[in-house]
Formats: sequence, C-alpha cells, structure tokens
Amino acid sequence: MEQREPVQKLKPIVLKELIADKSPKLASRIPGFVYRYLNYKLHIKEVNQIIRDYGHLTGVEFCDAVISDFKIKFDFHGLDNLPGEGRYIFASNHPLGGFDGMLLLSQVTHQMGPSKFLVRDELTKIPPLAPVFVPINKHGSQRKAAKVIQEAYESDNQILIFPSGLASRRINGEVVDLAWHKHFIQKSIQYQRDVIPVHISGRNSGFFYRLANFRKFIGLKFNIEMFFLPDETFKQRGKEISITFGEPISWQTFSKEKSQNGWAAWVKSKVYDMAPNTQK
Repeated sequence: MEQREPVQKLKPIVLKELIADKSPKLASRIPGFVYRYLNYKLHIKEVNQIIRDYGHLTGVEFCDAVISDFKIKFDFHGLDNLPGEGRYIFASNHPLGGFDGMLLLSQVTHQMGPSKFLVRDELTKIPPLAPVFVPINKHGSQRKAAKVIQEAYESDNQILIFPSGLASRRINGEVVDLAWHKHFIQKSIQYQRDVIPVHISGRNSGFFYRLANFRKFIGLKFNIEMFFLPDETFKQRGKEISITFGEPISWQTFSKEKSQNGWAAWVKSKVYDMAPNTQK
C-alpha cells in the first residue's frame, strides 16, 4: 500500500534553525524570549516527541498512532452509508484544522481502502503524510499540479477534501465553514465520482475564533489565527469527536439547474443538516 512507503528519518525541529534557513538575518535578530514563546505556542517539545515516537510511520499508520497517543475519543455514525465498492469523493466540514483530517483519513482508509487527501500544497511537506496528500493549489507549474490531481482522480483511491480550504470560523454565534469551493463538484462530474457528505463535530478554542474575527474586523488579510492551529491541535487531547457519513450523492445530481458554486453550497448545507447536535 502507498501508506507503507518509507520516509526519510525525521530530524527534531529546531525553530531557530528553520528560520535561519529562510532568513539568517531575521533569525539572528529575534530575541530569545520570542523564541521561547514560539517554542511554547508551537509545542515544539511535544512535536519532537511525536517525531521520535512515530516519525518512522507514514500515512494512515502515522494518523492512527497520533490519534491513539492523544487519547482522542471518537464515534462514527452512518457507516452503513458507505458503499462496499466504488470510487468516491468525501466532502467534509473542517472544524479543527488537524485531528478532523487524520480521523477522516483513518476511517475512510480502514473502511474503503487506500485514500488521497487534497490539501494546501504546504501541507505536503509533512513527510509522514506526504504519500497520502495531494496538493490542490501547488505553487509553480500549473500543468504539473493539474497532472498530479488528474492522476489522483483517475486512480482507485478514495478522494477526501475539505472544500472550505480553511478551518471553521465562528459566524453569528455558530461554528461553521466559510464558503465551499466548487472544485469537488467539478471533479465529481468530470470523473463521475459520487460525493459522500461528511460531518465532523468539534471546535477550537474561543480565543481562536475571537482572533479570527478581530483580524477580519481590522481588515488584515493575513490569517494570523492559523499560526495558533498547532496550539489548538494539542488542546484536543482527550476530547471527543463525532464523524457522520451521509448517503452518497450521485454525480448526475449536479445538473445545470444550479451553478457549481450553488451545488457546493447545497452539499455544505446537507452536511450541517447531518450534525448530531448544533455547533454553537
């Protein structure tokens, strides 16, 4: 299986060295107390322990090990909606920015075989997950990026995607995704893959949502709240997460009755209708 491909031995993360690789001048100017704060908020010590313990694993095996280490409690609903065979696109909300993806990848792979997760290109630089990640907005050659995506959809792998592209935000008091992009609708039609809607419960801290809303309020485009996602991930230790699988939606459903953006919003609405309880 692709998930068993060996990866290079991972080295412990040294934050100052990482910054120095990009900008030696900047690395030398950052005060020691700033490095201490960054190491704390990014949980570098804990991340290095994970590297030592599980850095030799890849794909779903790595996900399973980390999920077990974090003692995440999870339950699944709608497993009877998963077909016994076929190639599908699993479209899910994205409440957490970490464990939701690992749980989804793990469960779909165990239930339906090898899977590929479409992600932002920078995430493909995580060595243990590189074999199962496909960059959806790769910088550089657009032709090469399109070929990689095409190969994924033409394969027998299940395709997983968070159509919002970003972790959920709190909007009008509810934790919900931003608008879903139409990519998965386009590919569902093009490759005749039915869509399986997925709802994942869970939430980040109030601080994460307040920071996101404040950043938006002052008109700052850079998503500074994303910097705190590692901290949010480690706050999930011992938490309970629920995943619900809906009935497959035929690719033929996505007619010209709506625009592809309209169909994406329609599937998103169905996903939130599947929620075991309202996410407030």
